[in-house]
Amino acid sequence: MIEIKNISKSFNGVQILHDVSCVFETGKTNLIIGQSGSGKSVLTKCIVGLIEPDTGEVLYDGRNFLALKKKEKKEIRKEIGMLFQGSALFDSLTVVENVMFPLKMFSNMTKKEMLERANFCLERVNIIGKNDLYPAETSGGMQKRIAIARAIVMNPKYLFCDEPNSGLDPVTSILIDNLIKDLTEEYDMTTIVITHDMNSVLEIGDNIMFLNQGHNHWTGNKETILTTDNKEVNDFVYVSKFLKQIKNKIKND
Repeated sequence: MIEIKNISKSFNGVQILHDVSCVFETGKTNLIIGQSGSGKSVLTKCIVGLIEPDTGEVLYDGRNFLALKKKEKKEIRKEIGMLFQGSALFDSLTVVENVMFPLKMFSNMTKKEMLERANFCLERVNIIGKNDLYPAETSGGMQKRIAIARAIVMNPKYLFCDEPNSGLDPVTSILIDNLIKDLTEEYDMTTIVITHDMNSVLEIGDNIMFLNQGHNHWTGNKETILTTDNKEVNDFVYVSKFLKQIKNKIKND
C-alpha cells in the first residue's frame, strides 16, 4: 500500500499540488486521471522521489519515504517498477538485454540467473523467441509488453505506469490493460496508472483519483465514475470518450 498525506508542491510561486491525500491499495489497479496540467505528473514524481514536495508524507507500507536516509530510499526504489510513456526501451540493446538491464544495475545475480529471470518475465508477457531483436524491429504493442517485462523483472512491490496505452490501437490497449491488471493481482503489487484513456478507466479502474487543478477533486471506481454528479468528472469522462472516438475514426479512415 502507498499512502500520500497532504502533498503540496509549488514552482516559482505557482501552486501545482494542493494538500493532496489518497490511499493506493495493494493488489488493485489505482488510477490517477485528470486534464493535462492537473498535476498528475508532478504528483507521481513526488511519490517516486524525483521531486520533493513542499509539505506532506509519502508512505510505502508505513515507511515515510521523505524522512528516510539516502541508503534507505535506495532500498525502496529497488522495490519500484516503472513503465514509462513510449516504453523508453534502449534502442542499442536487444529485447532480452533491455529486460536484463535493471538486474545488471541493482542485483547480484549471475549472468545465467539474469537470463533465466528475463526469459521468465518475457514469457509472462507472452513474448517468446524475440530475444535477439532490437526494439525498432518490434511493434508498438510488443514494445509495451517488453517494457512491462522489464518493469517486473526485479519482482517489484510497487508498479507505476505512465500512459501505458499511449499510441496504441484500441485492441492492443485492451490487451495491455488486462496484462497490467493480471500482473497486479498475480504478484499482489500496488499499481498506480496515470492515464487519459477512458477505456482503461472503465476496464481496470479499481480505485480512481481525479485531479483537478492540483486538488484531489474526486475518488471512486469504474462503477461510481459513471453515476457521479460531479460536474468536472462528468466533463472529463464524456469529453475524453468523445475525443477517443474521433481519433479512432481518423485512424480508421
